[in-house]
Amino acid sequence: MSRREEYEQKAEALITPIVDSMGFELVDVEYVKEGGNWFLRSYIDKEGGITVDDCEAVSRLFSDKLDEEDFIDDSYIMEVSSPGLGRPLKKEKDYRRSMGKELEIRTYKAIDKEKEFYGILTAYDDNSVTIETEEGATRTFDKKQIALIRLAIHF
Repeated sequence: MSRREEYEQKAEALITPIVDSMGFELVDVEYVKEGGNWFLRSYIDKEGGITVDDCEAVSRLFSDKLDEEDFIDDSYIMEVSSPGLGRPLKKEKDYRRSMGKELEIRTYKAIDKEKEFYGILTAYDDNSVTIETEEGATRTFDKKQIALIRLAIHF
């Protein structure tokens, strides 16, 4: 396990009870380097959406826990936020919640000269995702082929 993965797992273990106690959902935790700075980001959600006040409340409690445990060697910036509209599907619960909804799928390599696909999520398992396209065709993708999968957003 990489140091990054270890930090993410420990942070997730610390924030989960906080988020659960407030009736929120922990969507994801990531530890990433951007522009020379390390960021520990936690994404939370709830029915009807997360507010700035919700993020602040979780952030205060989580910051105290991180200070107590002090397991991250680097200096970092801690953020708690909403996953936003374009949130990717990562966990089983994300797929379950998205059944019957339109998805956008981007693949690493072109399939039939295309890398971007849209369709209604009709099935998924640990290894694959199946959508029904607007034309009524069924397409199944190996999850290893998928660079990005999220709810489709139309403006």
